[in-house]
Amino acid sequence: MSEWLSAFIIAVMSDSPPQVWTNQLIIHPDRQEPYLRLLHTTIFVRDLDKSIRFYVDLLGFTLVADNRFERGRWVAVTPPDGTAILALVTPGPNQEEYKLIGHTRQVVFVTEDIDAKYHEWSERGVHFQHPPRTPMWGGMFTTFEDIDGNRFALVGSDGMTREVEARRRSITDKLESERRAARELQIAKEVQARLFPQTQPPLRTLDYAGTCIQARQVGGDYYDFLEVGRGRLGLVIGDISGKGIAAALLMANLQANLRSQCAIALDQPRRFLRSVNQLFYENTGESSYTTLIYAEYHDKLRRLRYVNCGHLPGLLLRADNSLDRLNSTCTVLGMFKGWDCSVEEQQLFPGDTLILYTDGITEAFDDMGNEFGEQRLIDTLRRHRCLPAKALLASIISEVRQFSPHEQQDDLTLIVAKCIEN
Repeated sequence: MSEWLSAFIIAVMSDSPPQVWTNQLIIHPDRQEPYLRLLHTTIFVRDLDKSIRFYVDLLGFTLVADNRFERGRWVAVTPPDGTAILALVTPGPNQEEYKLIGHTRQVVFVTEDIDAKYHEWSERGVHFQHPPRTPMWGGMFTTFEDIDGNRFALVGSDGMTREVEARRRSITDKLESERRAARELQIAKEVQARLFPQTQPPLRTLDYAGTCIQARQVGGDYYDFLEVGRGRLGLVIGDISGKGIAAALLMANLQANLRSQCAIALDQPRRFLRSVNQLFYENTGESSYTTLIYAEYHDKLRRLRYVNCGHLPGLLLRADNSLDRLNSTCTVLGMFKGWDCSVEEQQLFPGDTLILYTDGITEAFDDMGNEFGEQRLIDTLRRHRCLPAKALLASIISEVRQFSPHEQQDDLTLIVAKCIEN
């Protein structure tokens, strides 16, 4: 064995810093030190197909490249951890490199259990020069050859075994943590799903439906149907600031505030929303807020009273195909302690259709970066206006998804309400 190889084995057998032999991937996020790694070492062989079978079938390596080109072929294999690559090359008989076939390549493989690997490879037909030995410097080593006589070292040490076990435990703990987090997120999704309306109070003059399709497991979009009494229904749609779990918690807070205070909504909608704003303001952080539309429909009078708190305008498509917008009547909820609003009113007639939506609908984008936009939403509404509310809602969602077929980036939340004959 060469002096170089002996010195290397001595180094990796020592219990000095394990970075010597654990091949840890280190990447500096600040880019001040460019990433650099050893790509491959070249092994000269006579027959690539036979060598592939040796390294893949006997040693259990992975074939990572087998490229054929006009002047030759380039093959690469890697041990199971994938951190090092052996490039297998077949030089021509007249090339100087042909003389290097079967020479010691001074390549060292490290394992956590050298005895197990020795017996595994021996049983598969790998030729070792001797069983694993314990030299005076500690650890164990042996050498083996490939089918062309290229010689390699196989080494192991107690220090490496401890390090591998520690890393294995770390990976196991991480996977278990991720599993628990995924389960908890699934539970949160199921809980949040129960916060959306589970029933719809029946109305004689209004056919309505709503949905929220979340981009993540949980989100901050919210819609609700509040039965406020005396044949009146509150239609609510909101968009909480933020994303994910934080927004979902705020959404639950808002829902609790609205449902606990809706008893005063019947006669005093301004007082109702002022109370909701106060609770939301007091129970959330300074940067937390929500845009929201609260629209109260009177089933007998077909009257719609609404407050738009900084939300996208509701769209009211009339039976004669004209369009009215339910524009903002006040600022967002939850950001200001001193808050007030004004209440607007619209009279509905049979054939009129109202849609309330969040920006996930209009800001859905195609492959060119174009947004679905309000005009496409209006065109879709006009095209499918004759459908019942639930079918109309499904048609709008379908067109948004066809326009934006890639991974959903934001919640899609929509309410459709159609004024009908008694």
